[in-house]
Amino acid sequence: MHLLRPVLLACALGVSVQASAQQLSGTAAELARQVQAMQQTLAAVDARLAQIEGIAQQNQQLLGLLKEVETLKAELSRLRGQAEMQTHQMESLGKRQNDLYVDLDQRVSELARSGKPVFAAAPSAPSAPAQPPAAAPPAEAPVAGEKPAVAPAAMPPAVAAPQLDPLVESRTYETALNHFREANYAAAIAGFKGFLKAYPDSALAPNAQYWVGYSHYALKDYKTALAHQQKLLIAYPGNAKVPDAMLNIATNQIALDNLDEAKKTLEELVAKHPGTNAATLASRRLAALK
Repeated sequence: MHLLRPVLLACALGVSVQASAQQLSGTAAELARQVQAMQQTLAAVDARLAQIEGIAQQNQQLLGLLKEVETLKAELSRLRGQAEMQTHQMESLGKRQNDLYVDLDQRVSELARSGKPVFAAAPSAPSAPAQPPAAAPPAEAPVAGEKPAVAPAAMPPAVAAPQLDPLVESRTYETALNHFREANYAAAIAGFKGFLKAYPDSALAPNAQYWVGYSHYALKDYKTALAHQQKLLIAYPGNAKVPDAMLNIATNQIALDNLDEAKKTLEELVAKHPGTNAATLASRRLAALK
């Protein structure tokens, strides 16, 4: 009996050790599986990190592009502001030029009103004091066989041309000019055409013809404006309004995309009318067209 107890204890211990060994073996296998799973997870994480790094680099490039885009937008806004400012300045200069032309025409109109109009008839010579009619010479006796001479018929008196009122002329012109100043271009065209019809020989006729063309230009009727300014050149070739008409002709040609003809007109203006304000503007436009 005493001998069996140690044997039983040894067997029990062996079974317990074997069970512990099996348990440890299972635990080691589980740990190895977990380690392998962790290694796979780490590899996936590394791959994901590499992908994120690549995306980050791309994002940095995108950020750089976005910065460049923002810089270009700022530059574009600045240039747009400068363009708007220059457009406003050009419009202001154009308005000032129109005002100067209108003021000049106003002064010419006042001078025409105060002075003698060029279309007025020459004053008639003062009549001489009445003289008693001279005695007619005695009639000679007719020669036999001859007919008596017939006295020539008296010429009818010349009919005096009606004299136009310079005040009415000036007011008619000023009314049309005021329509232009108020940007009522249709009324200005009608007024200046009526003036030209009523006063074709007026000193203000070239100016009226110019404003007819310029009013059509303001209405963006470039072909009609061009025709009226060319009519001024033909009808009044030596008038002071010719340089301005030529400048407006070139402006209409540019608006009609006829740049070659516009350059020719501007070059002709600079060559034929140097020193004028229109020639100065023509030189600037030629430089811009080159």
